[in-house]
Amino acid sequence: MGARGAPSRRRLAGRRLRYLPTGSFPFLLLLLLLCIQLGGGQKKKENLLAEKVEQLMEWSSRRSIFRMNGDKFRKFIKAPPRNYSMIVMFTALQPQRQCSVCRQANEEYQILANSWRYSSAFCNKLFFSMVDYDEGTDVFQQLNMNSAPTFMHFPPKGRPKRADTFDLQRIGFAAEQLAKWIADRTDVHIRVFRPPNYSGTIALALLVSLVGGLLYLRRNNLEFIYNKTGWAMVSLCIVFAMTSGQMWNHIRGPPYAHKNPHNGQVSYIHGSSQAQFVAESHIILVLNAAITMGMVLLNEAATSKGDVGKRRILVGTLYEKKTTRRLRSVTFVVFIPQIVHFH
Repeated sequence: MGARGAPSRRRLAGRRLRYLPTGSFPFLLLLLLLCIQLGGGQKKKENLLAEKVEQLMEWSSRRSIFRMNGDKFRKFIKAPPRNYSMIVMFTALQPQRQCSVCRQANEEYQILANSWRYSSAFCNKLFFSMVDYDEGTDVFQQLNMNSAPTFMHFPPKGRPKRADTFDLQRIGFAAEQLAKWIADRTDVHIRVFRPPNYSGTIALALLVSLVGGLLYLRRNNLEFIYNKTGWAMVSLCIVFAMTSGQMWNHIRGPPYAHKNPHNGQVSYIHGSSQAQFVAESHIILVLNAAITMGMVLLNEAATSKGDVGKRRILVGTLYEKKTTRRLRSVTFVVFIPQIVHFH
């Protein structure tokens, strides 16, 4: 019963084929070809990505920052596939460009890239590159970029967003600030290692030696230590340095000035209230010193008992002669502007 009653496999296969529509065979064939093509395309993309990553790793083994022209930029940064982040510095380092800021930013960028290259966390997920204007003019035109230096992050997928452009004018280009920005954009944390700089130690040793030698030579007469004028001058120098923004410059590392690449005009005053140039600090320091010196001269002229002509020159007050040939001071109001500096 069991052997005879059970339908054979050939009969079942015949029934299944009988119920398939006659137009479904071309569709199945097309679907099969499509799957084969997709599989081959995916494998081709994987091979291309592996070649790109291998090439980038080879360049990174030679240099922590590799230079790119237009062709390399389009192949390794713009064209997919890509599973890595790329930090690009757009700069102009040729001597004829006279971009001192580019050289300073390049030094900080080199410190950051070396810190990543020789760290234990180094991997193929982040690379550092550079595009010079004279080597990749077409890249600058493609990105509508008209200033340098500029730092940009190109993510593994999609186009760069507004936050992927580093705000150099507001934050500065210190390696620590760049590392913080990269951590926000890529979740890759870089610990910056700066090469040892002994210039500060040598300067401090020379200063201590100078002061020690001066005290030794004047060991029999140390009354100058109690000189109020000398200590007042030292205090004023410290106040001028702090109120002019020298500490902000030391932390943020802004450029000395900005040169417009189009008309060559040099700007010494920053257009934003959130940043400044080094030259701006020097201007503020000179103005503060001039105002202080004027107040000191006014005080000296009012309290001294010297010649009237010299006092008149010091105080700068208008005098007029009366018929009795006596000098009478004309009182006037002096408005001293208060210089406000935004940090």
